[in-house]
Amino acid sequence: MSKLLEAYRLRVRRKRKLLRAIRKRRELRSVADRTREIRPGDILCFTTLRNERIRLSYFLRYYRDLGVDHFLMIDNASDDGSREFLAEQPDVSLWTTPHSYKRSDFGTDWINGLLRRHAHGHWALVVDVDEFLVYPFCDTRPLGALVDWLDASSMRSFGAMLLDMYPKGPIDAVPYRAGQDPFEIASWFDSGNYMLEKNPVYRNLWIQGGPRMRAFFGDNPERAPALNKIPLVKWHRGNAFVESTHMLLPRGLNLVYDQWGGERISGCLLHAKFLDTFREKAREELNRRQHYANSHEYRAYHERLSKDSNLWNQWSEKYINWRQLEVLGLMSKGNWA
Repeated sequence: MSKLLEAYRLRVRRKRKLLRAIRKRRELRSVADRTREIRPGDILCFTTLRNERIRLSYFLRYYRDLGVDHFLMIDNASDDGSREFLAEQPDVSLWTTPHSYKRSDFGTDWINGLLRRHAHGHWALVVDVDEFLVYPFCDTRPLGALVDWLDASSMRSFGAMLLDMYPKGPIDAVPYRAGQDPFEIASWFDSGNYMLEKNPVYRNLWIQGGPRMRAFFGDNPERAPALNKIPLVKWHRGNAFVESTHMLLPRGLNLVYDQWGGERISGCLLHAKFLDTFREKAREELNRRQHYANSHEYRAYHERLSKDSNLWNQWSEKYINWRQLEVLGLMSKGNWA
């Protein structure tokens, strides 16, 4: 009986999330709507951003080269030229909103609304502009090959661990230039130091650790940011992200790991947060107080960075390619040969 009650409660929560998404979608004003150009089978990329102009050129180039066909982007009141730049891109549909990021469940309601309206039947990639997907054979096989294999394998979702990247030395020692590959600067990561726990209700894996846990939350590791993501989903209008891209409903979409032994295919999201732009970004977001738990994460960043911005240590690993991440056990090609 308890299992039936749990399933009922999750079904109610999913319906509430979908209703919120429909309501919150009214907060979005179209700037450039090119969604009529979306074709059946196109891979779509969704993201929410604020004041990320310096990152956008490389972000778009990276995912275009990977195989994304159309970008659906939400600008949350940028004043640095992001909106104007994106409005000119021929493969971008753009919405803007001055409304509260926090009150939209940290952008999740806005994204769910666009997914429900535009992504039904498509593979949808949901990432931030500082997240870059790597997956098995991504150096030789486009994203279309991956989703074709997932379709053929009856997999509806694809998991990826968020891998925080950082420079060797202070994060503001080398300035980042617009259009530059951020991993020319932030080319190091933690190869270990990760904790994993299964969520008994949503059935997803909860992962914490890496440089953010050891450098910013060493005294309180349970408050470290979650690193588990499900960024790639074969979307159905009845789906809903519950907490960013950490978990979804229906909860079967969260089963991105093998429960019967062996390894299921997975990837990594290289996280280019720690560049010289980050100190000012952390200060801005701390003042805006639009992030989770009264921006406690950004408070921790600000306090640590005011003293020492070097995340590198003697156990840091320099990034080479996806095969290195597979050897280290951070991602898996499963049985995709």
